[in-house]
Amino acid sequence: MTTDTSPVRATSPAAQPLTRTRWAGLIVMFLTSFVLVTAEFLPSGVLTAMAAELGVTPGQAGQTVTVTAFVGFLAAPTIGILIPRMDRRTLLVLVAGLAAVSNLAVALAPSLWVLLIARLLIGVAISGFWSMSLTVAASLATPDRLGRALTTVSAGMTLAVVAGVPVGVYLTALVDWRGVFVGAAVLTALVAVALRLALPPVAPAEASSLRILGDTLRRPGVRQGLAGHILIVLGHFMAYTFIRLALDQVPGLDTAFAAALLVAFGVGGVIGNVVVGALADRHLALLRYLQPSLIAGAILLAIVGQGSVIVVAAAVVVWGFGFGAWPAVINTWAGRYIPDRLEAAGGLVVAGFQLAITLGAGIGGVLVDTADVRFTYVVAVAVVAVGVVLFGSAGRRSAVTR
Repeated sequence: MTTDTSPVRATSPAAQPLTRTRWAGLIVMFLTSFVLVTAEFLPSGVLTAMAAELGVTPGQAGQTVTVTAFVGFLAAPTIGILIPRMDRRTLLVLVAGLAAVSNLAVALAPSLWVLLIARLLIGVAISGFWSMSLTVAASLATPDRLGRALTTVSAGMTLAVVAGVPVGVYLTALVDWRGVFVGAAVLTALVAVALRLALPPVAPAEASSLRILGDTLRRPGVRQGLAGHILIVLGHFMAYTFIRLALDQVPGLDTAFAAALLVAFGVGGVIGNVVVGALADRHLALLRYLQPSLIAGAILLAIVGQGSVIVVAAAVVVWGFGFGAWPAVINTWAGRYIPDRLEAAGGLVVAGFQLAITLGAGIGGVLVDTADVRFTYVVAVAVVAVGVVLFGSAGRRSAVTR
């Protein structure tokens, strides 16, 4: 094990710990997560305009989220295996560049099929970033600041929900949805340059293989916990992908108010991230049931109370609180139940997210086109409820044994 921390050598979590946290690198990681997640869910905010110009239904336009997530599902657990020796800083620069190309291609796409192909690229980029984020963050932080470092990186995702997607909604009225994606491409390209300048070389993990992933899945409670995680996220995105359609059915809501409610969703997510992140270690047993239950309850309230702007606004904030805190809950669970396989656990959690987004947006699009958005939301509530039961009870017996 080397103790050399000079810029010439690659650093890694396994190397001797740093004496000073590299906050500049963490801030760039934060910005990267912000631009990538904004681009991933931007179609949800510009869905109506995109569908109208391309001459497709809103459900078909919603598949732009589906294809992104499906490719991400395939890439998340395998990208480290396919590129085992590449310096992780170089890998992050490449995936950011890939995302920039994807956004520009979306802006220029003449048809839905071309647009869907362009969205495949950003699916690889997003999963590549999140799969490597734990390894890179650990190389930038001192041991006593690792939790704060990871919170800093993941905060970009929350900020994307707070500001990125709502700003996209506002900008659509000024420069149309294609111009919004051009802007996203420029920002992502700038972030790629910043990653190259701010990050030190980061050595890849020593052990990554399909055998390790399979062995991790065979551990007691892991499959059930991941199944619950997938259902919870699936139900969320079955509803959230079409939140603009749901808000359009609330009397008195215009584009500006809809964007404001999306900001409220993000604000709730920020609060949930901070509050639950501080409680997850001590109260995980309770939060495993409570946190996803908030998501289900809020989605149901958004439909039941659709006649009242105040009720819908409250539901959106609670919904944001519940989902914004979910990464803290699932990552704490993974760290507690799979402490010796964090890279494998991280890949599986990210793959679960992407699979859930794929199924959620895909099934939601079919339900929206064949039934309506209200029925889609009711189904989403039922899916999340099943996920709550599975995740909440996963691995409890084995945890007591240990």
